[in-house]
Amino acid sequence: MTNPERDPRLEIFEREAMAHLENLLRTAVHLVGSVGRAEDVVQETFLRAWKHFDSYESGTNCRGWLFRIMFNVVHAERARTVKLSEVPFDESDLGDGHLLGANVPFTPRGIEGRDILEAVDKLTDEHRAVLWLVAVDGFSYRESADILGVPIGTVMSRLHRARLEIRRLLQTERTG
Repeated sequence: MTNPERDPRLEIFEREAMAHLENLLRTAVHLVGSVGRAEDVVQETFLRAWKHFDSYESGTNCRGWLFRIMFNVVHAERARTVKLSEVPFDESDLGDGHLLGANVPFTPRGIEGRDILEAVDKLTDEHRAVLWLVAVDGFSYRESADILGVPIGTVMSRLHRARLEIRRLLQTERTG
């Protein structure tokens, strides 16, 4: 039996938005550096999403909409205290190897997943965010541009520079 007083928007929110909870949390951990802070960011993301749910059009890109909200929350916070390299590590978070770009093997000889995350940690916030959205979360350039509120060319440029910097950092580590 359904509750006649239950807001029908809540069912849509639960179905469309809550399905992305784990993806948001995983990305938030890597953006803010700790599980506790990431949980706070995701909670704030969902609070803002619910508050503005009237502006969401059911059936559209809810995942992108939520990530955009989350990046706004992270951007507003800006107080990072823990490095990515100090976060509990799961190599599956690196996705299918596109972190370094299509022409680079996933783990160059002698390079561990932890080394890659440490290199990512050394990137600027802007480069790290684009790299994470495209290479790990699988967003398209257009979706990433929308989430970050920048032109698509900026996403492409930042991604290219981020990958070059990671390659440079990893090469320095190997020869170093």
